[in-house]
Amino acid sequence: MKTSQLAISMAFLGILAFILGVIAENKKPAAGIPFGKDITICKFPSDPTVALGSVSFVALVFSTVIGLLSVFYPYGGVSVPKPALFKSTVLSIFFCIASICTVLGGGMMLWATITEGLHHVRNVHHTANYACPTAKTGLFGGAAFLSLDASFLWLVCLMLTHNARADYLDEADPKGDYGEVLATMNA
Repeated sequence: MKTSQLAISMAFLGILAFILGVIAENKKPAAGIPFGKDITICKFPSDPTVALGSVSFVALVFSTVIGLLSVFYPYGGVSVPKPALFKSTVLSIFFCIASICTVLGGGMMLWATITEGLHHVRNVHHTANYACPTAKTGLFGGAAFLSLDASFLWLVCLMLTHNARADYLDEADPKGDYGEVLATMNA
């Protein structure tokens, strides 16, 4: 598998997760319509919010799997030990930030999607004048931006991994340091 294929797949899935999350935020109704006197039955307009949130979460998961694969995949059949990869402080920091953004973005997307789905399914309330709320405004959009950030951070991790691998493989060069090369040596 080539680095460019991983990068394109990861970016595509991250952008897809972002677009679907933003559309879910825009399609979410402000509230349901309450019916009844002693009990309130909430009727919600038909909307694709739950489906869009679910597919956005799945796209983020696949983008993250590709991101993790891009860090730990043995390119060209040559694997680099994890301590050698994470010897790079910058890669370690970006790996941690990408992981945190992935968990936060996925958690927010799941929270909004599950909450919205529960509001639609559990629509009978034994309280008069129930307001029939939907998921909090901004959760889908915030999760979408965190998903996009996570995807791009995994892309940065891919590039930093490529550099760390090159540094490790250059250190393992059997020819030695370039300062030791003599003009009489044959290449």
